[in-house]
Amino acid sequence: MATDVTPPPRPLPDINPMNEYFWRGGKRGKLCILRCGDCSLYIHPYAGRCPRCRSHQVAPEPVSGRGSVAGFTVNFQRWVADVEVPYIIALIELQEQADIRLLTNMPRCRPEEVEVGMPVQVYFERQGDVYVPLFERAGQSR
Repeated sequence: MATDVTPPPRPLPDINPMNEYFWRGGKRGKLCILRCGDCSLYIHPYAGRCPRCRSHQVAPEPVSGRGSVAGFTVNFQRWVADVEVPYIIALIELQEQADIRLLTNMPRCRPEEVEVGMPVQVYFERQGDVYVPLFERAGQSR
């Protein structure tokens, strides 16, 4: 689900055919990750072929958007004037495959609430035609 709250400014990616599925999947409320059609391996970031079986049969596939915090840090330095500190930078391990990890933020959590292993779920922050995948504690949806 995309949030309607005005988000803080953040650098946005240049959208291209190799990353569009990831950055625009949130429009449909879906976190999409590449998956090999031959061996079923999830692949992130983008690769033109499967690193395990070398197949070119890779395509975006929606995942559950659930996972757990594999690691995190809290940033207290104000690098950009409009970005409130502190904020959490988290490495999220998706439940579909242990080695698929996303570096993201967790703006709906206070730093003291976050812990390694905490179950999380995705939500999306819309900025123009980009839907940034962010994470919150599982079951926390607003």
